[in-house]
Amino acid sequence: MTDFSPDDLPDWDLLAGGVERVPAGIEFVPAGSVRELRGRRAVIGVPGVGWRRDIRADNPVVQASRTYVPVLPEQEWYRAEAEQTEVFAPLVPLERVWVERTSPTVRPPDDVDLVSRLVSLDTPSARPPRRVRDVVGVTGLRVVRVPGPDDKAGRDERDLRAVTEPYNSAEGDICVRVCREVEWYRWGWSGQIPKTMEVPIHLLWVE
Repeated sequence: MTDFSPDDLPDWDLLAGGVERVPAGIEFVPAGSVRELRGRRAVIGVPGVGWRRDIRADNPVVQASRTYVPVLPEQEWYRAEAEQTEVFAPLVPLERVWVERTSPTVRPPDDVDLVSRLVSLDTPSARPPRRVRDVVGVTGLRVVRVPGPDDKAGRDERDLRAVTEPYNSAEGDICVRVCREVEWYRWGWSGQIPKTMEVPIHLLWVE
C-alpha cells in the first residue's frame, strides 16, 4: 500500500480555478406541503423520538378521514420499480412524514465541534454535503458527483453509491468507484454485480 502525506495530495481548489464546486445539501419539508410524493425520498418519525431514513414515499391515501402516506424501504421501492411488481407498503400518518429536497442554503459547516452539531428534535436535521476525502468509511454511502473544472455546463449527478474506499488508480489519481443506486440495491436482492465507474475523489461529495 502506498502511503501519502497531506503534502502529496493535489491542490484540488487550484485545479478547479480557485472556486470549489459544492453541491446543494439536503433539507426536509413536511410531506403535506409537497404536491407530488410518488417516488420521493422521505424520512418518517416522531418529533422528540427519532427518525428513519432511506425511505421512498407514494401519493397519500385517505382512510377514515385521516391522511396516510404509503412508504417503502428504498431497496423494496427500487425492486418494485425495476421488476414492476406489487409490494405491501405500510401506511404512515401524513404528519409523521418529511420529504427530502436539495437546497443550496444547506452548506458544509465551518466548525465541526460537538456543540455546533447539536440539532433540534422537532424536525429531521438537514444534511450538508461532506467531501469524500474528509469521510472515513464511504462504501455504501450516497454520493454526488460534481462536474470537473473543465465542464462548465455540467450538472451534479446524484442517485449514486460508493462501492469502494479511496484508492490509488493506475494513473496515479486518488479515486473511488461508484455505481448507480438502482444497481447498488439490485446487487443486494439479486447478487448481480453492478457496473461501476472510477471517479477522482475531488469530484465526489457524500450526501
